[in-house]
Amino acid sequence: LGPGRPRTRPVAVLGDKAYSSRAIRTELRSRRVRAVIPQPSDQIAHRKRRGSAGGRPPAFDAATYKGRNVIERSFNDHKQWRGLATRYDKLAVVYRGGVVLRAITIWLRE
Repeated sequence: LGPGRPRTRPVAVLGDKAYSSRAIRTELRSRRVRAVIPQPSDQIAHRKRRGSAGGRPPAFDAATYKGRNVIERSFNDHKQWRGLATRYDKLAVVYRGGVVLRAITIWLRE
């Protein structure tokens, strides 16, 4: 209720196993954002080794996580263009123009 657009927060954050840390999960939980991040096998083994003190495993929605590959493939399509992969541009405006141009060429290919 005032100038500017209202603040929004994502419903969920999709991440790979590298982002499965207690600190990241705690931060997302404090912001009321659901973490859809699989646990690496070493974290699972450590939790099981601790027994009941290890706590229960964090929630993981496999159906939501399957949608993550669409975004990964999109990044890979964009990075096929050398100018975007190497980031030689000094100005963010020029880099963003390259991203938009690449998106247009991908869209026209479809």
